[in-house]
Amino acid sequence: MFARSVASNLLRSSARPAAAMRLAPAFALRASVSPFAPLTPFQARLLSEQTRSAIDKAVASAPVVLFMKGTPETPQCGFSRAAIQILGLQGVNPEKFAAFNVLEDPELRAGIKEYSDWPTIPQLYVNKEFIGGTDILVSMHQNGDLAKLFEDSKVLFEGAPESESKE
Repeated sequence: MFARSVASNLLRSSARPAAAMRLAPAFALRASVSPFAPLTPFQARLLSEQTRSAIDKAVASAPVVLFMKGTPETPQCGFSRAAIQILGLQGVNPEKFAAFNVLEDPELRAGIKEYSDWPTIPQLYVNKEFIGGTDILVSMHQNGDLAKLFEDSKVLFEGAPESESKE
């Protein structure tokens, strides 16, 4: 009821500019600026150079990089857990893998979404190339593309060297 009367009053006042001026100026200003208005391109691209540089370094820190919620040992969401499980099933070498917990740094959490232009976390990078989120990983895992990507990238865990296995 209240929302309907406020909305109808706003519509009436916007149709009559002189009536809008009789409203309290602060209320008129708030009514004219929608909190749900789309962001301008300038507002949407607020990733600082410092954050971009830090993400560049993180992405380059290992051949396989996962930005996730939590850590590989204790994922804090089901999607991050699924991404870690897929990497484990694929046999990614832990020495060629790095994970970054976005929950520890709000700027990283927001910045990685801007950096990749991908709205969700976790996000996987292989050889500095953005691969995707959990949905993409699951699909690639199921159709074999992920195994081929990891094999071509030489990031899979190699068994014990032959010299050690003979002994």
